Amino acid sequence: MVQSRDLAARFEAYSDWRRRLSSGISALHQWLAEQDLADAQIDLKVQRLLERLHQDKLVVAFVAEFSRGKSELINAIFFADFGQRLLPSSAGRTTMCPTELLYDASRAPSIRLLPIETRLKDATVSDFKNYADEWVTIPLELSSAEKMSEALGRVSQVKRVPIALARKYGLYDDEDIFATIESEDEGAIDIPCWRHAVINFPHPLLQQGLVILDTPGLNAIGTEPELTLNLLPNAHAVLFILAADAGVTKTDLDVWNQHLAGEDPAQKSGRIAILNKIDGLWDELKPEREVVAEIDRQVKSSALLLGLPPTQVYAVSAQKGLLAKVNGDDALLAKSRLPVLEEALSRKLIPAKRDIVGAATRSEVRALASGVRLILDARAAGIAEQLAELRALRGKNQDVVEHMMARVREEKDLFEKGLQRFTALRTVFSDQTNKLLDNIGLDALRANAGRTRRNIESSPFTKGVRGAMNDFFASIRGDFEQAARQSAEIHEMMLAMYARVGKEHGLERFAPPPYSMLKYQKEIDRLERAYNQHFNTLWNMVSKAKFALMKRFFETIASRVKHVYDIANRDVESWLKSVMAPLETQVKEHHLQLRRRLESIKRIHRASGELEERVAELEQSEEALAAQIEALERKIAAIDFIIEQPDALPRAANA
Repeated sequence: MVQSRDLAARFEAYSDWRRRLSSGISALHQWLAEQDLADAQIDLKVQRLLERLHQDKLVVAFVAEFSRGKSELINAIFFADFGQRLLPSSAGRTTMCPTELLYDASRAPSIRLLPIETRLKDATVSDFKNYADEWVTIPLELSSAEKMSEALGRVSQVKRVPIALARKYGLYDDEDIFATIESEDEGAIDIPCWRHAVINFPHPLLQQGLVILDTPGLNAIGTEPELTLNLLPNAHAVLFILAADAGVTKTDLDVWNQHLAGEDPAQKSGRIAILNKIDGLWDELKPEREVVAEIDRQVKSSALLLGLPPTQVYAVSAQKGLLAKVNGDDALLAKSRLPVLEEALSRKLIPAKRDIVGAATRSEVRALASGVRLILDARAAGIAEQLAELRALRGKNQDVVEHMMARVREEKDLFEKGLQRFTALRTVFSDQTNKLLDNIGLDALRANAGRTRRNIESSPFTKGVRGAMNDFFASIRGDFEQAARQSAEIHEMMLAMYARVGKEHGLERFAPPPYSMLKYQKEIDRLERAYNQHFNTLWNMVSKAKFALMKRFFETIASRVKHVYDIANRDVESWLKSVMAPLETQVKEHHLQLRRRLESIKRIHRASGELEERVAELEQSEEALAAQIEALERKIAAIDFIIEQPDALPRAANA
């Protein structure tokens, strides 16, 4: 089980890298506090950054139609060390509801099951996760394999309900021939007992942040908006399982094209197809080379149909791989080809995730450090100016000192008069900020969502619903377009103010970064594409079941849009602070330096013997500032080293 251990080792290394990165950021924050360089804004930024690193998850989704061996593959890759099947795996429909496998240390090992009846309520799975009383919780007894298996079997429970009720749940389609065949009588059908399952299990990989999403087939994906709009698009990798004996079937293609293919090349690189059950092609009466050639043909054919490079299609036997691991049969394990897939996952998936996290972390740390460096540079410039003035006084008479004192006092008075313009700017900035936040405020979104909800309920026909949804998205786009114009106005205003203050008072030029609404607009566009792709297909026939499903999809979209607005509000507030804070810091520092210059000259005017003493004090301050700047660079370099050399041993920061 070398490859399985390698996957676990790489994941452990990734978790260790996150811990070292968090330690480096904490060390930087502690040093800033010790040097009196931290403030409330820096504290908040560091707290958010550390929380994101701590809560970072690597989500791997397994998607397949029924009877493709999906649950068996999860067992073989992640849970073979338990010597048994953790997830139920048998012929037919085993995973009847979307299932998340994760570990939350704040909860006891358990299975949380969301009853299927919640589909009649206008709330998403994400909404229900905030209300423990909506879930059925089953403890997991880790010491008993038999009781574990019994508890996990609850995930696939079904119950027989009248077809009329199944329609209300959105779980029966009159055009689904398979549903008709499976129904023993015309008036009832089997449906899942549960809408969603969360298995909280202390597996080593799950403890380190891995989240496994086990999804049912096409019908469940198409009728559960949370999968379509949230869980699958946000997965870092999606493993799409096919059956080698059947190849790519029509239903497989429907799942792939409707929910997984995507248009983004970066997203497609995270899609991996698994051609499972190759043991069905093993034939002892055929030469080995013919069997291998047949498997290779299946791989190439599947890759062509899915539009993937053959390097993203892996042929395996999950069942034989699991059996080989449990029995320690290395020859059978190699024949199952499971180690090849595991090696690909450990080699591709984890480094790609680390690159994303590292790039985002570096960007935030650099932004934080640039603000601190701005303060240190301003202090260094002020000290240098004072030193130049005082050194110029050596050997001069009292008249020269008085003249210089008068000049600095005049400069200070002019600067303080200029502060009135700064106060006026703050007022304008505050007004512009309020307008910007109003554009993407939750009040406007609630009004838009409420209006759309009423229009959908009053127009249960295709044209009326489409019109309501189109208006909903148009209103959202309008909000973000107006917010983009407002943020551009604020940026232009601040650019002009920075230039003016810099020119009038010799302050360091600073160009505040512009703010882009593009990522929020692209997410709204993605949600609208999902609506056009999935919602419109629901209206090929007008039926009450499809209308109920349309309402659930709208509630999920509204929830996702609210999430976008929440993030946009938080990000915009951080940007507004980052735009104004450097100017406030520069103004404050410049004012402080002017007062210090004036005080220094006053002291020298009173006692000429203090000149050399004051010069010496400033020279010491200059050296201390240089040491602070050097120490800051070392702290940042230490964090960069962790990001750039994730496999290297930690080195001392030498701070």
